[in-house]
Amino acid sequence: MRYNRLVDLGLTETQVKDNLMFASDKLGAPMTVAMRPGDAKEWFGVAPPDLSVVARSRGADWLYAYLRSFYRDENTATGWNNVMFPNVAMPNVLWELQGQQTLKVEQSKGEHGSAHRVQRLVLSTPGTLTAREFDAMTADLTNYLVFMGEPARQSRMQIGYAVLIFLGILFVPVYLLKQDYWKEVH
Repeated sequence: MRYNRLVDLGLTETQVKDNLMFASDKLGAPMTVAMRPGDAKEWFGVAPPDLSVVARSRGADWLYAYLRSFYRDENTATGWNNVMFPNVAMPNVLWELQGQQTLKVEQSKGEHGSAHRVQRLVLSTPGTLTAREFDAMTADLTNYLVFMGEPARQSRMQIGYAVLIFLGILFVPVYLLKQDYWKEVH
């Protein structure tokens, strides 16, 4: 992704240059990650996932749930774990906003006496945002990551609809032409 694609979101070039460009001076330069892969492997065991790629592969709903489902786990290298992606190398970078959650596991009986394990996240230490504010902020962040993962998606979908309409209209004369050619055979 290049910095100049942020203009597609409604930002001006001046806003992008003044507020978002920390690693480059050129608006057409690609965005880069500040953490070196070697450092990530040393600190976390493996490099944390690129969430813009995750947004493309698993979808926005999965990513939104993933960002909201971190909990404290002292058995991991980072001190955090995730219900959606157990033992992930990524620490919870949003914990100050969300607060710290803990995982509660309860046994529940089903209709026919079968036992179920129910996992539930409980907020043990509140963050600086309320639950509603954190959910809204996470939704905005997820939408941005989806855009970053595939900025041409909107125009691609518009082109796809136009192609389907064109093919639908083209079907009528092609079908009539087929009927005209085959009328003597049948």
